[in-house]
Amino acid sequence: MKRSKINQVIKDMEALIKERGFEIPEFGFWDVDKWGQMEEGYEEIADNKLGWDITDFGLGRFDEIGFSLFTIRNGNMKQKDKYPKPYAEKLLMMYEGQTAPMHYHWSKMEDIVNRGGNDFYIKVYNGDQAGNRLDTDVEIHTDGHHYTVKAGSRILLKPGQSITIFPYMYHEFQMPETGGPALIGEISMCNDDDNDNRFYESVGRFPSIEEDERPYRLLCNEYGKASQYIS
Repeated sequence: MKRSKINQVIKDMEALIKERGFEIPEFGFWDVDKWGQMEEGYEEIADNKLGWDITDFGLGRFDEIGFSLFTIRNGNMKQKDKYPKPYAEKLLMMYEGQTAPMHYHWSKMEDIVNRGGNDFYIKVYNGDQAGNRLDTDVEIHTDGHHYTVKAGSRILLKPGQSITIFPYMYHEFQMPETGGPALIGEISMCNDDDNDNRFYESVGRFPSIEEDERPYRLLCNEYGKASQYIS
């Protein structure tokens, strides 16, 4: 992705967050110069990958497959003594027409919440330890309602609605072709993208970036590189 595209996506998400009346922590607004002057005591942000995260899953087709997100809080499975939080919270934004690849988590349970804007769908299957997608009915929990659906069903989430995603439950985000972007919340157990994501089809994680302009915000995997962007 071009850096200019990443910058614009972050600005669009900032605008949507403001429009929906949500607030994010102060570090979400730090620029490159602020990161370059960072004092001790903020290691948690980098260690737990808090902040901005734009991904095209290494496919180079962000407008079709991808999303932007901001991690507000998170624990750390590898440093439980230092970071004992067993929970995480994120905001995501998806544009109309975007999807995010089907995956499950071995350990994490999460609620996916429509925080406002457009409707969106979650397509669901049961999975097994080997990564297979099963042709069995899926148990659905949405805002106090428990029911079952056929494998491959799409669950519509309108603003304010949510769905609980259990371990080994394959899920795929799908946005309508019209209606604008959606602001999506994720409230979950501790998040560990490096070890707890099982994608049905192999994908990457962070985009390859073409530096055509200065970063507007650093991504969560770039904090250690701040000095290279300071003129």
